[in-house]
Formats: sequence, structure tokens, C-alpha cells
Amino acid sequence: MQFGILGALEATAADRRLDLGGIRQQIVLATLLLDANRVVTIGRLMEAIYGDEPPTTARSQVQICISALRRLFAANGSPDIISTQSLGYCIRVAADQIDVQRFDSLVQRARRARESRNLNEAIRYYREALALWRGPALDGIESTLVQTSASRLAEDRISANEDCIQLELDLGRHHELVGELTELTEEHPLRERLRGLLMTALYRSGRQAEALQVYRNARRTMIEELGIEPNERLQQLEHAILTSDESLAAPPPPPARAEVRPPPVSAAPPAAGMLPTDIADFTGRTAQIEDIRRRLVLAAEDRSRFAVPIIVIVGKPGVGKTTIAVHASHAVGERFPHGQLFADLHGAASRPTSPMQVLERFLRVLGVAGTAIPDGMEERAEMYRALLADRKMLIVLDDAGSESQVLPLLPGSPSSAVIMTARTRLAGLAGAVHVDVNTFDSGQSVDLLSHIAGTERVQSEIEAAEALADMCGHLPLALRIAGARLSARPHWSIEQLVSRLADETRRLDELKHGDMAIRASISLTYDSVSEDARRLFRRLTILDSQIFSAWVSAALLDQPLPVAQDLLDDLADAQLIETTGIGYGVHSQYRFHDLIRVFARERLAAEETPAERNAALERVLGGLLFLAEAAHRREYGGDYVQIHSDARRYPLPDPLVTQLVASPLQWYERERSMLVSGIRQAAQAGLVPLCWDLAISSVTLFESRVYLDDWRETHQVALAAARQAIDMRGQAAMLYSRGSLYITEQRFGDARCDFEAALQLFEDVGDHQGTALVIRNIGFLDRLSGRFADAEAHYRRALEIFHANGDQVASAYVLHNLAQLRLEFDDLPGAQRMLSEALELSRRSGSRRVEAQVLHRIGHTYLQSDRPARAVEVFEEALAAVRNIGDPTGEAYALHGLGVARMRRGELAECESALTRALMLASTSSEHLVEARVQLGLGELAMTRHDATQAVVYLEQALSLFRQMNMPLQEARTLMRLSDAQQAAGDEDAAHDSLHQALILTDKMDAPVAEQMRAQLNQRLSDSR
Repeated sequence: MQFGILGALEATAADRRLDLGGIRQQIVLATLLLDANRVVTIGRLMEAIYGDEPPTTARSQVQICISALRRLFAANGSPDIISTQSLGYCIRVAADQIDVQRFDSLVQRARRARESRNLNEAIRYYREALALWRGPALDGIESTLVQTSASRLAEDRISANEDCIQLELDLGRHHELVGELTELTEEHPLRERLRGLLMTALYRSGRQAEALQVYRNARRTMIEELGIEPNERLQQLEHAILTSDESLAAPPPPPARAEVRPPPVSAAPPAAGMLPTDIADFTGRTAQIEDIRRRLVLAAEDRSRFAVPIIVIVGKPGVGKTTIAVHASHAVGERFPHGQLFADLHGAASRPTSPMQVLERFLRVLGVAGTAIPDGMEERAEMYRALLADRKMLIVLDDAGSESQVLPLLPGSPSSAVIMTARTRLAGLAGAVHVDVNTFDSGQSVDLLSHIAGTERVQSEIEAAEALADMCGHLPLALRIAGARLSARPHWSIEQLVSRLADETRRLDELKHGDMAIRASISLTYDSVSEDARRLFRRLTILDSQIFSAWVSAALLDQPLPVAQDLLDDLADAQLIETTGIGYGVHSQYRFHDLIRVFARERLAAEETPAERNAALERVLGGLLFLAEAAHRREYGGDYVQIHSDARRYPLPDPLVTQLVASPLQWYERERSMLVSGIRQAAQAGLVPLCWDLAISSVTLFESRVYLDDWRETHQVALAAARQAIDMRGQAAMLYSRGSLYITEQRFGDARCDFEAALQLFEDVGDHQGTALVIRNIGFLDRLSGRFADAEAHYRRALEIFHANGDQVASAYVLHNLAQLRLEFDDLPGAQRMLSEALELSRRSGSRRVEAQVLHRIGHTYLQSDRPARAVEVFEEALAAVRNIGDPTGEAYALHGLGVARMRRGELAECESALTRALMLASTSSEHLVEARVQLGLGELAMTRHDATQAVVYLEQALSLFRQMNMPLQEARTLMRLSDAQQAAGDEDAAHDSLHQALILTDKMDAPVAEQMRAQLNQRLSDSR
């Protein structure tokens, strides 16, 4: 049984589409499928069919629909697919039975591929996911509740489409995307990200005026329909287009296709046959071989062509370029009846083969007597071209080093063709088609090992074979060597060879067999680049991070970035490093192949002194700290919540810094790997102040993107380093920052312990700013636990220190917390005054994040003063702000407030949409506090809809979360609402018990609001007796 909701509702069995009956029956099925494998209450099914006014027969009509669906599914082999539960019904389907779960799975796989930099694979998964859509989700199902959920699916669809297009733009496919983006922006005129993608695609396609017109159209539409300006990101993009900012430059375009024409037919002497023997165990490369064959066939059929078809196979050392060239040449041999010429040019060697030498050999093979071969290069080349003019020959040139080396060897007539291999792209060869060759995937690697070492042997140790392939970096030459060693040693197990390769310092020694050696292959290329490039190549392995940004090269060499980046590009051209395809210009990122990295580390140990290595490492980590601080300041408007050390920074030029951290969170995301590994390396190198400073500077990323494992692990490393060095201030900073992590994880007891320890240390070293930051956080814990007088005292003490230090951002944050306390004390005017001052301070300091938090709190004051319309406006402003800075936790809070405000206005569908989205964000990021508040809001919504049974479910979930977090005030409030729901559901004993539990909790609290609650509770308990 298969179900589809990504389009019109459908169900199929044995490839046959089922008749799903009338519209009520379809609504019931759609509602069940939207919550597949979860219980859907009868009340929700009634609402889906009838809205807010179900008839008295609604429940029986739902049961009739369920019975009809069960009969339909039973007749088609699935009798138990719908089960009855205590509160409703549940449809049980596997992930591969419903298109929406297949869509979600593919999108997740795409995101994982994107995170691991496998961009083409990510695009493929995204496109497979998008292809599942047959039209609007649940098209034709006329149910407000169903269509509200369908709109969320539509949001997921367009988000995936945007993510896919962004990756395709990153790969330089802008020309191909303009049409698709134009259609999408017409369908979604208020979708600012789509507008930005279209602007970028048009600009990179040389259509700057049209890109600017897209912005003007977007601005007009948004002002007319929403009364607002486009977001800051779109405005910045317009400015970048106007100024032709280099950050918008397109990635290098794919090379133009070669134009060829078929050779004229002529009589030929006996065919030359210089090709090496083809390899019997040739594995994989089907796409590349077919591409080469297709291009040569098309060239032969193109009668209008006058240029020689040239194919250049490019790849890193050991990737199998020669093997592909030879195999492809044999595959197309019949198209060149006059034979093949072959020469190894040794382009990467210290003394490459000269064109003079090659021409002499070729002329002899073509029948020229030795005494008739001219002495000069030009004369030899002319004779060579004349001899080939009427022949159909394939010239294969292996390991070409430069354009100048191969130009004399090219035919003059399109009747012949050239296949060559090179370690660098030969951009100077006009019309040449470059075929890029990468390493094998896991399956191809195991296949090659099987061909060489024996299929039965490899299959019997398949896990060890996969580990061996990983050790070889999936590099064909390394795999061939490993397979040959196994073949020569039948008494070895594959696991035994894996163990020998596990020692990185000996791995290249082990990867040698006969005349095949990885080290020698890489060494040829290494020796061919300049000394400065070799120095950079070595020093790049000082870093533990597998991926590194362009700016790192400047710090490693202590040179300006343009100079260092030229050397990076030289290394990339030589295939010693590779670009990741993420970022361009100053944002470019690079990485090593594993075995090339091992070679580079060998050269680092042999050619660089420990002092040189340590100095280079300190410069890079100092530059990383310098940029992390700059990104944090841009995001927060200052050093808000951070404590810094006197560690040595490596300052980078202001214009470069501005470019790198223009989008702070994007910079942090790009450098995530380097930040985490850099903290460990700083600790290992004894750079303790730099270590803990870098750790605390990285919290901006860890907190906003909810990378809690990174936060925890880096702080454990940095705290241990500070303790070992008896760095008291460093210990205090780490305890303070780890306490903030514990708050995020709702481990409030652990957080208080860390804060109290940090406070003592900060006071001992006389650090007033650190003291204030810790006191502020202790006040936050006091408020959560209902100790409001203590909380206010702590907040006011922190505020006094922040004012004295001139820290506007921290002052704004504390005022926003004090305002919340004022609300707890039922002092609405006092809260509004504090929030007004906090908003002014946050805007004056440029802290977008704190401004968004203050706006969120202001929204709640409007709710408390019964002004839901104004609350909606403020929450929407806060929502736009947190989305603009990429803060999913802030977005969950803003959506919760917006949902409650919508509910107060009677906009129940919009309320449910906002709260459901907030719950999804909170669950994804494990933000239990906002998750509890959203569950509370959903409970209130269910009560508003007179669905007391569902309300009990939501409120019990909220209660459980508040109890886990030890938040007695929120627990008591939730118990009061739960009592109402239980009473409405007819469970009077449970309702009375909930009121009694709430009364016990309020007896332990000291705020006026607790006194009011106690009075209400006593009255209600008295009335219920």
C-alpha cells in the first residue's frame, strides 16, 4: 500500500489507484496521513471535516468514514493499517509507504551531503525529493485544518527548492537557473530569498540591469502589500550588484565544448600502434569513458568543424588519469584506422620530455627516415602536421606539464584527435575539453580490490575491505598497490594490511609495490611547484581541520592574502589541494586528499623547524580569534556576554575582515571545523589564554545553531587547559560559559554550581565585568525557580556594574529581564519603561539579537494589557529580526508569541500554524523551555476550540517539561489550566487534584503574582467541595 499527499490525495495497491470515496472520507484519511504513526483525536477529525461548528452527528460520521477506509484497505491487503486508540485513531505506515516521508528523508540526506561538501550528491537528493511533488499538497481537499498543514508542507517544498538552487548557483549553473527562478518568484512574489537567488543568477549571467529590476519589483510589491521594505540581506545584495562587489563573482564556468569535424577519408599506410596495453581489471569511470567516446563521435560527425578535438583528463596524482586515457583510447580505436601515437611527457618531472624528442619518435613511427628528420622544432612540427593532414589518427599524450610542451605535438587537421592527461588544467589550449577525474566512491574502491585480490577474499572480509579503501583515500593507484600486495601475499588477511596502514607515519611506506609508489607519484608534482608554494603546502598540514579557508594561507606565510591566495591556486592547479566548491574569492575554501595530506606532513616534519611550525600555528589561531571576535561584535554590536584574554591576535586588514564577516553567522558556520579543532590545538600547544578565549568566542555559533556537543567538548578541553595552567580567570570564563550551556540544556542545578564557582574566581581576580555577567545569569536562575526578590537583587547589582562599565548591550539585556520581573509583580507600567530603555540601548549599540529579544518581551506586555493586534505587529517584527540573523531558537520564541497573539484575536488557524512551526523548531533544537510554552499555547487553543480531551494531552506535556526544568511558577500556572481542561473533559477528581498541587507550589513563592494565584486557588478549591 502506497499513499501520496504531495499533490492530490491518492492511495495505491499493486500499482492500482484506489477509489477513496467521498470528500469526508478523503478529509479523514488526509488528516490521519498528516499525522501518520501518531494518534489523531476524534475531535480533530471532526474539526477537519466540519470546522468550528460540528453537527451532533459529527462523531458518528467520523466513525463511518473510518469503517469505510478500513474495509477499503482490508480488501487491498492492509486490514490493520488504521488502529483505534483511547483518544482517537492512528494510521500506521512505513517511511517508504508515503511520499511525504520519502521527501523528508531525501531532504535530510541532501543536507547531510551538503554539510560534508558533496554538492552534486546533495543537489541530486534535493531534485529527487522535489520530483515527488505532483502539485499542491492535498490539492482539492476542502478543509481549513488540512490546508493549514498543507501550507506547512508547501513551505518545506519551497525551502528545499531554495536550498537546491543555492547549491547549483555555488556550482556555477546560473544560466540554467534563471528560467526556473523566474517562474518561482512569480508563484511566490513575497519570498525574498527567491528574489535574491534570481538577482544573483541574473547578475552572474551578465544581466545586471535585470537583476536590479528584480529588486525594484520586489521592493514595490512588499511596500504595496505589506507596507515594509525588503530585508537587510536583499538590500545588501542590491548594493553589492550596484557596486559589482567581487563576492558576487560567478564560479569558474565549465570549459566550452570542443568543436570538431569528421576527418576526410583517405588511404593510409599500415596503422601505427603505440598505445600501451589496456588494463584487464579496469574499474568504474563509466561516465568519463562515455563522455570521451561521445565527444569524439560527435566530432567525427560534425562536417563543419575545422579545429582538432582535444580532450584533457585532469586529476590529482594517483587518481588514474593514464588508465582512463589508455582505456578510452582503446575504446575508440576503430574510429582512427591509421593508428595511435603515444608519448609520456613526464610533465611533473624535474626534466620533462621535450617536444623535440617526442616529434622525432612520432616522425619515425610515421615512416620518416632518421636522416630526413629536420633539426629545428618548427620544421619537425610542420612535417608532423603535414603527415597527419590526411590521416585519421589518435594522439595520446600522458602527463603533460604545460601548454608549451604540447602545442608542437597537436595535429593541424580535425581528422585526428588528441587525448592527454595533466595534473593541472591547461587553460591555454583553445577549445580543449577538460574531463575532471576524482577518487572512487566506496563501491568502486571495493570492486577494484576484488578484481586484483580476488572477489571471494574481499567479500569474506567486506568490512575490512571498506576500511582499507578508506585508508587508501579511495585513490585508484593506492587501491591498486594495496590489492597487489594482498595478491602477492595470500597468507595475509585484509585486516592485517589495514592494521599496517593505520600508522599514518608509515602509510606511504606501506603503499609501495614493485615500481608503483604513492610517495613517488605525489613527489613529482610537489617538486614541480615553486618553493613558496611548497612551503604553504607543508604548513597547511599544521592545522588539524580537514577544510581551511583562503585567509589561513596569509597567516601561515605571514604574507598579504593576494600573494598567499595565488600560491593556494597554484597548489590547486597542481591538484595538490582541491577547492570545496563552497565560497569564492576571499571566502574560498580548500581541502587535502588524505594521502596527499600524509605526504605534506612528512615534508613538514623534514623541512620545517619546530619554531617555524609553532609560530605559524600561533599566527593562524591568533587570526581565527581575531575574526571570531569581529564576527561576534558585528552580530551583537559589541563584546556582549564575552570575556577576553590577552592572547596574541594576528590582525588581518580591515577591508578583508569586513568582507569575511559581513554575514557573521555564515562566517562562523564556514569556520566551524577550524574553530573546534583550533581550540584543541591551542590547548595541546600550551596557548592557554588563546584556547579559552577562542572557546568563548565560538559560543556565538554553538548557541545560535544549537551545536551543543561542540559547545560541551570545546569547553571541557579549554577548562582542563586553564586548570592545568592555574589560569584562574580562564577557569572562571569557562565555568561561566559552560553554565550558559547548562541553561540551554535546562540543567539548572549544574548551571548554578558553575556560576557560583565562576563568581568566586572572578571576584578573586578582580574582574568586574565577569562578575556582572555571572550575577546576571544567577538572577535568571532565581527567576525561573520563583525566587523573584533574589532575582531582582541580582539583576540590579549586575545592571549597576554594566552601567559603570558603559556596556550598553548587557545593560539592555538586564533591563529586559528586570521588565519580566516587573510583569511577575504585576507592574505593567514599570515593565514598559524598562523595555523602552532596553530597546533604545540595543538599537543604539547595533545589537540585532538583543533588540529581537526586547521586542519579544514588549510583545508580551501588549498581550498582558489586552492589545493583541499591537502584539501581533511586534512579534512579527521580532520574527523578521531573528530570521534575518538566522536564530532558530529566537524564531521559536517569536512564533510562540505570535501564535498566542493570533489566538487572542480569534485567528485560530493562523495561531495553530505559528504554534506548530514553533513546536517543530523547539523540538529540533531541544529547547525545552519554549517547547513547554508552545505545548501550553496549544492546550489553550484546544480549549478555545472546545476540545478538552486534546487540551489535556497538550497541557500534561507542558507540565512534564516545566517539572523537568524545576520552574514552579510555570508549573502552577499550567496546573490551573490543566484543571480547567480536566473539568471540561468530565474528570472532576483530576481537576481538583491539579488545583491542590498548584496551591502547594505557590506556597513556596514570594511574588505578588503567587499571592494572587493562591487566593484564586483557595477560592476554586472551596467552590469545588
